[in-house]
Amino acid sequence: MNHSALAAFLRSRRDRVRPADVGLSAGPRRRVPGLRREEVAQLAGLSADYYTELERGRGAQPSGQVLAALARALRLDGDERDHLFHLADRPLPPAAHGPGAHVEPGLLGLLDQLTTTPAQVITDLHEVLVQNPLAAALVGRAPALRGPEASLIHRWFTDPRARELYPAEDHPHHSRVFVADLQAVAARRGRDSEVARMVAGLRRRSEEFARLWDTHDVALRRADHKRIVHPALGVIELDCHSLFSEDGRQRLLWFAAPPGSEGAAQLELLSVVGVQEMPGTGGDEGLPIRSG
Repeated sequence: MNHSALAAFLRSRRDRVRPADVGLSAGPRRRVPGLRREEVAQLAGLSADYYTELERGRGAQPSGQVLAALARALRLDGDERDHLFHLADRPLPPAAHGPGAHVEPGLLGLLDQLTTTPAQVITDLHEVLVQNPLAAALVGRAPALRGPEASLIHRWFTDPRARELYPAEDHPHHSRVFVADLQAVAARRGRDSEVARMVAGLRRRSEEFARLWDTHDVALRRADHKRIVHPALGVIELDCHSLFSEDGRQRLLWFAAPPGSEGAAQLELLSVVGVQEMPGTGGDEGLPIRSG
């Protein structure tokens, strides 16, 4: 690991990002043109002391998850993200999948603007890449899992705790929608080994999945009406909308409720409730939360 080169690269990228680029106010007393160290740390979900040590060329080798979070916070493009991983002597993560994936800049920019509604970016296999604080408060902070377990679709059919997010009477609907969505993804990706392994594994482990898969129903999940079980606020009825990246492999999801509705009132309370743990996490470690 090249500590000094990594430190210099982080400083140069931090100086380049303007506060307005990530939804922050410049303020009258700002003495640096770019972001402050503590702002980068906050955006990446890290402690300010830890990030400061990285910029000073000290400290332990950062994990792939930390590097991915820093790439998002500093708005690195694909080449810059790869360079960051090389400097830290870490293997490059997949381009569009898993907790270390590089979020599409356009989707990340939109997420930064959604400060009053829950929103998150996921992959086409329903792996959460980044959330805003309201999304973490609504559906729980996404677990930092690897492999098939990172996919909510996989956990939905293999871990009963994943279903605690929705009322039991709604489970059949979500099962059908998840499988129809995965059918569309599998067809678009073609001979993709990742999808093939997931489908084969779920067919072995879940009779419900196998039965639904054999219906061959297909439909991308572009929008849905959801009832979400929140531990403090009860059942919250919301509309969920999706915006797809150009290649279809990532999606920006956001939740909304009609003005004046009970759901809208409950959303207003989320900011004071705080982050909950996502059902079926299998642990307390979660992905960074994007604060804009």
